[in-house]
Amino acid sequence: MKIFGIDPGSHRTGYGCVLSDGSRHRLIASGTIAAPASAPLPERLRAIHGGLRALIAEHRPDCVAVEDVFHARNVRSALMLGHARGVALLAACEAGVPVVAYSPAEIKHAVTGYGRAEKRQVQSMVRLLLGLDAPPSPHDVADALAVAICHLHSRVPATDADGGRGSKTGLRSWRQYRPRQGKL
Repeated sequence: MKIFGIDPGSHRTGYGCVLSDGSRHRLIASGTIAAPASAPLPERLRAIHGGLRALIAEHRPDCVAVEDVFHARNVRSALMLGHARGVALLAACEAGVPVVAYSPAEIKHAVTGYGRAEKRQVQSMVRLLLGLDAPPSPHDVADALAVAICHLHSRVPATDADGGRGSKTGLRSWRQYRPRQGKL
């Protein structure tokens, strides 16, 4: 399965494409899309949309995973981030690719095992999971790759007894497993 992860930003949007056979993940492409900071917002959004549209068409992923907007320093920042996320969703929808979204805490938990991990921890785990020589940089790239990895780790067949939210046993993590007591 090939997943294209996006970390939206109004000044710099990170992207990462990861291929997985179910047990190992491999980096296909990663980077950032940026427009000059002095450019007006509509021009920056056009650059983000056009760049993502071309990359999604080039890599033809099975799914696009996007980081959800959760908070920002102020209302203006949240609105700017929302615009960037909107053009990212539009690019994926125009390509006819399924789109999923994950909160930052879900992404951090799926990649590091801790929902409040620091950016440095996320970068280190992405490096380990993808077998890279160095942690991905800048953090926008690491975050986008983490979004893709999160989807790969969260993906469960929809035929599960709990509606696709966990395993067939209803467990969401190996930490919840408890062996049965009784006869062997």
